[in-house]
Amino acid sequence: MMRNCTAFPSDGEQELMQPVPHNSEKGFTFVEVLVAMLFVAVVIPVALQGIALASKAGNIADRKMTASILAEKKLNEIIITEEWDTGENQGTFGEEWPEYSWQLISETWNVDAMTIITVVASFEVQEREYSVEISALVDDSEEEE
Repeated sequence: MMRNCTAFPSDGEQELMQPVPHNSEKGFTFVEVLVAMLFVAVVIPVALQGIALASKAGNIADRKMTASILAEKKLNEIIITEEWDTGENQGTFGEEWPEYSWQLISETWNVDAMTIITVVASFEVQEREYSVEISALVDDSEEEE
């Protein structure tokens, strides 16, 4: 039996070719959900690492500020007591600041009879050592009266 082929479908065939109406419920497809999960899986670790890095930087900045204050106090104490030649040249900042240590470096300056005194305050953050240096010039000449 031979079928009549035409360029246009018959009425019965036209009903079968009608697009299926979309469901009125809205939602995400499986692919959209997978893409969203992949995006979250990539973004969250990066964001958390950024927060951890910012926290570490803030901790280091606070410690450097404290080390600067302690080093300046120690430098003033050494200058007032004139201990840069005879006193200790290293130590800690006592029981209140056990995580900070200091070292005294004195060098002759090539102009006039001056000495450069430097106090280096050191501390550790996450097993890495940081330091702050505070320096001053002192007159090392003997005054005649």
